[in-house]
Amino acid sequence: MVSIKDDRLPFLVKVHNWNRCNANTGGTLVEKCCHFFDLMRLFAGANPVRVMASGGIDVNYKDEIYDRKVPDVNDNAYVITEFDNGSRGMLDLCMFAEGNKNEQEISVVALLVLGEAFVPENVVRFGSRVAGRDGVKTLIAEDERIKTLKLHHGSSYLEHLYFLASVRAEGEKVPAVDLQDGLISVAIGVAAQLSIEEDQFVQ
Repeated sequence: MVSIKDDRLPFLVKVHNWNRCNANTGGTLVEKCCHFFDLMRLFAGANPVRVMASGGIDVNYKDEIYDRKVPDVNDNAYVITEFDNGSRGMLDLCMFAEGNKNEQEISVVALLVLGEAFVPENVVRFGSRVAGRDGVKTLIAEDERIKTLKLHHGSSYLEHLYFLASVRAEGEKVPAVDLQDGLISVAIGVAAQLSIEEDQFVQ
């Protein structure tokens, strides 16, 4: 079981307000969330077979108008993804939740062990069913390469380092994420958007 909670601020204003319209972005669950679906695949070690989502535009963007149109991007959603090995993933997205300690919370539960991560608190907890609550270990996730926690709490900087290393390797090193990974994560987002529109599972 993989659970990812993303409680965050609304979309920022972008050039020509391109992020306010599903026709430009594919929808919030594509433009904003496909990297979370990629993480789910990584943790599950499997590919998606079925997606179900519920979401809407309930708080943000309602008083905005661009080119005589009101924005149609979702500001909240739940997405359940079922994988071909029996694993499940769940995304909890809320884009009107600025007043919290952590923007992201990730939980991964396997048969006997589990792990949790909290961002930007940078706390990681892991334990086992055998050891119970008393056996939970906590560590602070730190990386000496990160000098400032801006730009996604340092992860954007690390992404650029890994990308540069892959380019310099000239095919000798396999990228951590390839085109197929990107394609599948976007497909999950598209399926989630379609599930909201059609009010049913998408396979």
